[in-house]
Amino acid sequence: MVQVTRRGLLGGAALGSIGLAACKTAPVADEGFQGELAFLHGVASGDPLPGAMILWTRVTPLSGTGPVTVTWEVFEAGSQTPAASGEVVTSEARDYTVKADATGLKAATAYTYRFKAKAADGDVISPEGRTRTPSADASAPVKLAVASCANWQFGLFNVYREMANEPGLDAIVHLGDYMYEYGTDGYGGDVAAQLGRPHDPPTEIISLSDYRRRHAQYKSDPNLQAAHAAAPWICTWDDHESANDSYRTGAENHNPDKGEGEWSDRKMRALQAYFEWMPIREPKSGEVTSAVWRTFRFGNVATVHALDSRLTGRSEPLDWGSALAGAATQEEIGARVMATMQAVADPARTMLGAEQEAWLAGELKASVQSGATWQVLANQVVMARNRLPDFTTIMTEEQKAAQDRPEVLAMLPFTALGLPWNLDAWDGYPMARERLYASVAEAGAALVTLAGDTHTAFANELYDAVGVRRGVEFACTSVSSPGMGAYVKAVPDLGQLIADVNPEVVWHDPFSHGFTLVTLTPESARADYRTVSTIYASEYTAATVASYAASVDKGSVTALSPV
Repeated sequence: MVQVTRRGLLGGAALGSIGLAACKTAPVADEGFQGELAFLHGVASGDPLPGAMILWTRVTPLSGTGPVTVTWEVFEAGSQTPAASGEVVTSEARDYTVKADATGLKAATAYTYRFKAKAADGDVISPEGRTRTPSADASAPVKLAVASCANWQFGLFNVYREMANEPGLDAIVHLGDYMYEYGTDGYGGDVAAQLGRPHDPPTEIISLSDYRRRHAQYKSDPNLQAAHAAAPWICTWDDHESANDSYRTGAENHNPDKGEGEWSDRKMRALQAYFEWMPIREPKSGEVTSAVWRTFRFGNVATVHALDSRLTGRSEPLDWGSALAGAATQEEIGARVMATMQAVADPARTMLGAEQEAWLAGELKASVQSGATWQVLANQVVMARNRLPDFTTIMTEEQKAAQDRPEVLAMLPFTALGLPWNLDAWDGYPMARERLYASVAEAGAALVTLAGDTHTAFANELYDAVGVRRGVEFACTSVSSPGMGAYVKAVPDLGQLIADVNPEVVWHDPFSHGFTLVTLTPESARADYRTVSTIYASEYTAATVASYAASVDKGSVTALSPV
């Protein structure tokens, strides 16, 4: 019998519209807040446009209750006169979070910003943040730091500190799993006990209060605060901001039969807390709440298209663990494999949903027609075709004996089948992937896909079903969540083995924690894979472990080359 689980190996273990005006509709606090206030969760900026920027903070009442008036100010670097300013009122109804859309800014300009909370005994001033608006039409290089998968319980956020220290960033692109929903008895709890870093609340998060508390805990981290204060962020969620392996109508880690209620209710609560706590523009009145796909332009160099591949259009994922559970004979295994692969190939399965697919096709065309060189997808999951090597033949007997994880032992015979392993990624939605590639081809786009989710780093080339290269993919490793290399023991060349068996995988790192520095110019798209030496102590060293680049040649993206 073959039993395969994904979480251990790949790390995955009706909301009313909440507009920015929600901060302004609370009762006005004319006399100042009657109590003590503090800024405990840092400041952040995000969703950068050439003339506008989202600014975010959270003011915490240490005593007293009621609404708080907060002013915000934006300054050009070196100036003492605000380039833009405004005032909002927040309250318990919004968990005392503050968000403003600062408009009237100059393109391609560095700014600082801060907040002031009005208290009865005087203003309380926030830390200062730095941000930068993108260019409207220039061809200057664009530097993006790309990250995903930060699990509080698995280690320190040293990667965020390293990102904050990276000079000249135009934006930080976070591809999701910004936080995790598990309690201290769930994924990562054993490591958290050793590190003294347990989740708060200690239970799995279900209620709105739970999600808010978990966001607050993560934003109490000084390294994450530093990264938020260093550059504007472009954010999109993956699954753990709601629940593991989520999709349009459910999630693997949502269990109504265990008292967790309806998925639609839990999803709405997760989204409300996300919009409150993240520097992201919110849906307009009347829109589907999870419809947050959006485009950001960086001069003539690139457009970045942030996608939602989880909560709006994704069909229910298939997985080998469920498909093969209880199969006792080779004949039964074969029948189930065939049925699963037929289901995977169903054209009706969607990753993005019809509305978002049509939107993306139009955005790719508009980007190319506008003269932008690169069309970049801020996408959650790996797009390249990927299977595991046949460990039953390439592992030595000593290596097999070294495996002590049940999920790894169950996975070994599966690898002999030569099948795509991660059906939660685009491999589980191949027809949707072909539709995306057809949109790329029709637009004449130079595709660069960014991906996270697996806690491992990839440099990939993307080919359609007939073998035409449609783009390249840079997949980042994790901030702290463990990748396959943490589970498959005594195979030091695991990354090379996976690259060798997959024609689309040029390079793979299943061991490290870090981020990807993506630099885009009119001539090339380059990825530098940055890592930190440890996530278990505050002192660490950083390194660049690989660099790959592609260019555009006669309208097509070239193969990746090491740099």
